[in-house]
Amino acid sequence: MATIQMKVPSPGESITEVVIARWLKKDGDYVEKDEEVAEIDSDKATLTINAEEAGAITLLAAEGDTVKVGQVICSIDTSVKVQNLKVQSLKVEAEPAPAAKKEVVKETVKAEASYANGTPSPAAKKMLAENKIDAKKINATGKDGRITKGDVVNAMATGFDTSSAATWGGSRDAERTKMSPLRKKLAQRLVAVKNETAMLTTFNEVDMSAIYALRAKYKDKFKEVHGANLGFMSFFTKAVTEALHLFPAVNAMIDGEEIVYHKYADIGIAVSAPKGLVVPVIRNAEQMSLAQIETAIKNLALKARDNKITLEDMSGGTFTITNGGVFGSMMSTPIINPPQSAILGMHNVIERPVAVNGQVVIRPMMYVALSYDHRIIDGRESVGFLVKVKEMLENPIKMLFGGKDPNEIVLGL
Repeated sequence: MATIQMKVPSPGESITEVVIARWLKKDGDYVEKDEEVAEIDSDKATLTINAEEAGAITLLAAEGDTVKVGQVICSIDTSVKVQNLKVQSLKVEAEPAPAAKKEVVKETVKAEASYANGTPSPAAKKMLAENKIDAKKINATGKDGRITKGDVVNAMATGFDTSSAATWGGSRDAERTKMSPLRKKLAQRLVAVKNETAMLTTFNEVDMSAIYALRAKYKDKFKEVHGANLGFMSFFTKAVTEALHLFPAVNAMIDGEEIVYHKYADIGIAVSAPKGLVVPVIRNAEQMSLAQIETAIKNLALKARDNKITLEDMSGGTFTITNGGVFGSMMSTPIINPPQSAILGMHNVIERPVAVNGQVVIRPMMYVALSYDHRIIDGRESVGFLVKVKEMLENPIKMLFGGKDPNEIVLGL
């Protein structure tokens, strides 16, 4: 018997243990080479383990177990071939089944027939359990009414109808659940930021009328040409990269007793994933067009939704943007993503009365917030940066000219 022992790979530097989040195969299943067999949670991301060879798998650890990096968690018997399994299956089918077995088969068929009707897929079921969501609240779009993982993600993004929600039961029960490695690490980092930085937040508001008009006019053609939706995030990312060029301290970070000024803009986009908040990074965003940024954001969002974000996707980053507006946030003070020195918070767009040229008009307005480390960024730079972002969003053509008005460039001003 040729047996391959599969060990827990190192997810990254300084990580010594992980948690078996989910087995994708059952004990004794046949697996192909490079097929995903398990998901593991580290304090930085959820990663998958792939079969090193083809064969029958034997599980040596249970879901929820904390295991060391390098520990054997399963083995693969490579002497077992899929052809052998098929032959055995054919032999079983050829044998006459007793009456009792026929009854079991009938029950199984009935169960399978009703399985898809309003029942979540394994991935969806796991997400429902993690977020304590009732499957009855999900609008199923899968085959035969099956609830897919995408259905759960869409429901979490749009919210739930609470008009018929059950009231408190009146019990005194409590439930304890173990923190995931990712949640524990996130908690440690957030506390460290509050304790180790001189964090301040400055606010401004943006009139989104110009961007709304652009999107209304070109969104259909944009999607037809580039295969991606024209959203707010690409405008904000582009405006941020131009403002970072004008205010380099906002794009810098402290390293010991030195300040590191980056000559590029790697923009982290905070994304709410099933396991918690993750911040994948768009590399050299300053060189990208709006279409390239939208495509990059779309790809990263899909990876985050499916827990496919890697450490490489999240490493680095010189500045972060977070959008609480998708959840209805009106105003907040985002926390810096260390070792970066600043983060921009976007919020909900609300139609409000504002004064324009002496007249009160209704405009789609958004509050924006810049949290920054006062040890490296002065008030003048933080306020100037946020004002520049506001100016470019309200006059998007400025993004093409380094944050300047095209007329100023023509006049050499």
